[in-house]
Amino acid sequence: MPWLRSIALLLRPSPFALRLTPFTLCLLLIACTTTSPIKDTESVNTFIGQMATKHGFDESELDDLFKTVEIKQDILKRIASPSEGLPWYKYRKIFLTEARIDAGVQFWRDNAPALAAAEKQYGVPAEIIVAIIGVETLFGKNTGNHRVIDALSTLAFAYPPRSKFFLSELENFLLLCRDEHINPIDPTGSYAGAMGLPQFMPSSFRTYAVDFDNDDRRDIWHNNSDAIASVANYFAKHHWHTGKAIAVPVTAKYKNYEPLLKNDLKPDLSLTELESLNLIISRQLPFDSKVKLLSFEQQQGEELWAALDNFYVITRYNHSPLYAMAVYQLSLSILNKKGSFP
Repeated sequence: MPWLRSIALLLRPSPFALRLTPFTLCLLLIACTTTSPIKDTESVNTFIGQMATKHGFDESELDDLFKTVEIKQDILKRIASPSEGLPWYKYRKIFLTEARIDAGVQFWRDNAPALAAAEKQYGVPAEIIVAIIGVETLFGKNTGNHRVIDALSTLAFAYPPRSKFFLSELENFLLLCRDEHINPIDPTGSYAGAMGLPQFMPSSFRTYAVDFDNDDRRDIWHNNSDAIASVANYFAKHHWHTGKAIAVPVTAKYKNYEPLLKNDLKPDLSLTELESLNLIISRQLPFDSKVKLLSFEQQQGEELWAALDNFYVITRYNHSPLYAMAVYQLSLSILNKKGSFP
């Protein structure tokens, strides 16, 4: 509601406070008619106490804040059925579309200086940065419409399988808001609390977000330069190898490779080990390369790839090999369609 947001902005707290006036609180509670308040008040009170003891937050101010938080049933449904559960041939169709490829080329054109500068500073190819933002939010068109405070609280206090992780992210979110002078009821994001063009979780924001245009703000919601550099910094800090291959197709003569297909993603096989199983790599790689053999389900069988260290780095952004392959293939499609520009 525009009027409610305007009031919240006028009452934006100082860097060291999260106080909401009774009037603002009343308005917020009136607006929250379609979802339930937090029922697990004991866990909330424990969390508030820890934030006060550990980080110096005011308990009464946090208590006022969490009285405005909504538990979202649709979030609980979404977290139980992520897209990564699809087979590759269906997952791929979500992201490898002409519309997304065209939008990637346009995003590159619109942000060419920032992409070139980020690639030079961090050593991460522009097409990988573009593809990440394309897969995550369709270049800012789908950044999510859940209040981050609601998403994180729902999963922290009403989703026991991941409560530890999301309690940590909720902690980081409140610290982020205090550090960045943001009202915690304002930021919106995904159903899991991921934020901005690159969909950073709060802990990732605090660790990797960059103020690339030196305006004293790390704005991954509206500032493309900051979002671009933040993605590049994330990959650089996770040991991206500049100029190295990401993944190459593999052809198999027999099925004796199947014991090599394991759940972990860290490259652990030598080229000699692959060759001993009559696996043929589609391009030459440095002799000392380590690879991970991965299988991707197609409608007419499986597709094998040898994934290298840079593929593993992509999975540090999202631990799904389907996600990493979608990013890689989208980056190639965007680069190919962009051609020689600029």
